[in-house]
Amino acid sequence: MQDPQETAPAEGDPPPLTVLPHTLRMAPVPSPKQLVPFYDPDEFEVFVKEWVPALDTRYTLVERHGGSGDHGIDVAGYLSAHRLEGQWHNYQCKRYSAALTWSTAAQEMRKMFVAAAAGHFTVPTRYVFVAPKIARSLPRLLAKPTDSKERFLQDLATAKEKVMSDLLPHELAAVKTLAAAADFSMFECVDLDEMLELHSTTAHWAERFPHAQLAHGPQVILPPDEHGENEHRYVQCLLDVYREKFPDQISTLQQVPDVADADEHLKRQREAFYTAEALRLFARDATTPAYFEQVKQDVYDIVVEVAVCAYPNGWERHGAVTTAASAVHLTPTVLTPYVQPKARKGVCHHLANDNRLTWCQKEEQ
Repeated sequence: MQDPQETAPAEGDPPPLTVLPHTLRMAPVPSPKQLVPFYDPDEFEVFVKEWVPALDTRYTLVERHGGSGDHGIDVAGYLSAHRLEGQWHNYQCKRYSAALTWSTAAQEMRKMFVAAAAGHFTVPTRYVFVAPKIARSLPRLLAKPTDSKERFLQDLATAKEKVMSDLLPHELAAVKTLAAAADFSMFECVDLDEMLELHSTTAHWAERFPHAQLAHGPQVILPPDEHGENEHRYVQCLLDVYREKFPDQISTLQQVPDVADADEHLKRQREAFYTAEALRLFARDATTPAYFEQVKQDVYDIVVEVAVCAYPNGWERHGAVTTAASAVHLTPTVLTPYVQPKARKGVCHHLANDNRLTWCQKEEQ
């Protein structure tokens, strides 16, 4: 029976709202630390190859070797043009569900010494185990090179894997000699937290983890005292504005500091330009240049409609355009949170450098 307090909606009234028992929520995006352990071995090697160059700027080349017949090399960082015949570093990738232990690491170490003794390459000067999970005992043991060498040499006598059992007596002797002479401080391991911290400083981070926060934002760039070469075009456009607005006082750039309004105006525009320039460099180095180009396009698509309107002079056009730019709604990317209003104004000067915006129209002069 209908509650007497309830009334049926009158004809033409909208239907009553239905209240859902639970609020619908989007599932949270997994963090990079949650995602990487689910990579297959091939993808994990690609991830490591993205990360390795950030470890050492001396690498002349970083190369992925993983696969059949790799002789225990997954990712190699070369320190000279001699590559595997010179100084190089080996990054051994172990993407297992279980934590990496000494027994597994020692097998890879034996494989490396067997290949080096056979002349496939020189012994690397650095050998790094990289894995999403590492047993606590492994880094403790590797932190004592003398102890780890002693244990490794003891294990050689009882190792049963195929790479060892296939050795002839003289080959086994060569492996023992090579290992005994090696500096075991080359061996180390890196856990996932360390990898992610450094990977976040590379341009690969934003592409691989587009929803993750970047490690840092753009660096502040203060305008230099002398105008840079990258300022010539947009400053010339501004000089046209000052000549038009202050015809009796300004005809050259050197006269701008003598007119307070123009001088302060130019200082603000240069600050905005370099704020946008810092954003461009940040996009290039930490994300991808395409993101800054997207910002430029978003700003242009809006302000061009403002720029084509009639104004009494270029000063008014410039003010209207930069005001509109500061409020442009940007296409969401990993770069978007760092695009502040001053940077959006500065983008207008980057567009002026590209000859896509100008402030003074001949017909208005």
